[in-house]
Amino acid sequence: MGDIAIRIDDLGKRYRLGSGIQGAFRYKSLRDTLADAAAAPFRRARSLFGQDDGQSRRNGEYIWALKDVSLEVKKGEVIGVIGRNGAGKSTLLKILSRITEPTEGEVDLYGRVGSLLEVGTGFHPELTGRENVFLNGAILGMRKAEIERKFDEIVAFAEVERFIDTPVKRYSSGMYVRLAFAVAAHLEPEILLVDEVLSVGDLAFQKKCLGKMHDVAGEGRTVLFVSHNMQAVRNLCARSILLSHGQLIYDGATGETQQFYRDLLRQQEVDAETDIRNPLNRRGSGAARFTSIEVLAVSGERSHSFRMGDTIRFRLSYRLLADVPELQVSVALRSGLTSEIVTNARHQIYAEPMPAGTTGTVVVEFPDVYIRPGEYPLYFWLGNSAAQPFDVVDDLTAPLIIYPNPDMKTLDFHASNPMGYFSLPSVFERAITAKEDET
Repeated sequence: MGDIAIRIDDLGKRYRLGSGIQGAFRYKSLRDTLADAAAAPFRRARSLFGQDDGQSRRNGEYIWALKDVSLEVKKGEVIGVIGRNGAGKSTLLKILSRITEPTEGEVDLYGRVGSLLEVGTGFHPELTGRENVFLNGAILGMRKAEIERKFDEIVAFAEVERFIDTPVKRYSSGMYVRLAFAVAAHLEPEILLVDEVLSVGDLAFQKKCLGKMHDVAGEGRTVLFVSHNMQAVRNLCARSILLSHGQLIYDGATGETQQFYRDLLRQQEVDAETDIRNPLNRRGSGAARFTSIEVLAVSGERSHSFRMGDTIRFRLSYRLLADVPELQVSVALRSGLTSEIVTNARHQIYAEPMPAGTTGTVVVEFPDVYIRPGEYPLYFWLGNSAAQPFDVVDDLTAPLIIYPNPDMKTLDFHASNPMGYFSLPSVFERAITAKEDET
């Protein structure tokens, strides 16, 4: 037990969807609160014996954000936590941070816990930056002398010297997250929990965060790092776990875990309904929807792995769910390090009005792709010339993997050096177009 930092046994967290008034939010009076408190022991007793008075069904459905999760993390391990949006990653870290209580199971933490789960977690908006640094340190159980010793280093890292005595409610989001990360990383918790910190802030700050997390890992502290940034997870974490629908489905070396994850994504068939309720994966007005997305090699076979110099084809099918005056399609590649779009091809499908029910397929081809080896998450868009999105598909498909080509000269690329925007020529072909039967 002496080398264990985190032990999780059969952890579960259940949330209720909707409420008693047709899914609307209902404020409870003091009388309701007191009545619920009085009835709570009896509800718990009924649940222990498997009884249900039907109230839960009247109040809405339940969903398990986490279910039967068991895990051991040794001291000094840096663990990546990956999975699709809604897989339960953030819920896991919130339970470990004691922000929310588990529904079932147990968690044992051996050491002080510092967390950065969202911008400014634990900050009080009315307090100054200086006061929040000392407040967070006190919450971590640190002495005032310890905080004072680290204070100048924290402020310098966050680059907020001029504003350190200003209430943080006046900070920009970038200043807020810089100071929040600096506090979480510098106040020396034994266990550090980080959730998507690299999705906020400019490029220079993201690189700075990665560097600091490397330092933290090298100091022997335990880190749980949640991110969609596969390259950052690969650079930081020797071991990773994969969550899916609230369950831990893979635990192993980071490369193996990510390969398992990519294989799952390749099996994902995108249609008009896929993840349509998740605004992070699927958004837009809904006037048009992708019904199929395929990534193809020149041979016509599906693939997400290519070598430098290969030709990559995207075959995209769609359906119009409303009348549209025009329709455009866009395919973009994003950086595996920063998630920024690094190249984009947009083409006009229709320049004239088209009625609801119209279906079609287009092919967007990138010939002879000569880009640096690495991982490129994909981004697909349907919309109009005013840049209004009808459908955006993001993080639902496996990323492109570009490998070096031994027959081509490879420039001296370094994985930790992010790229800027570049232009790739593309070829567009509009194929099968039809009007669905009125029946």
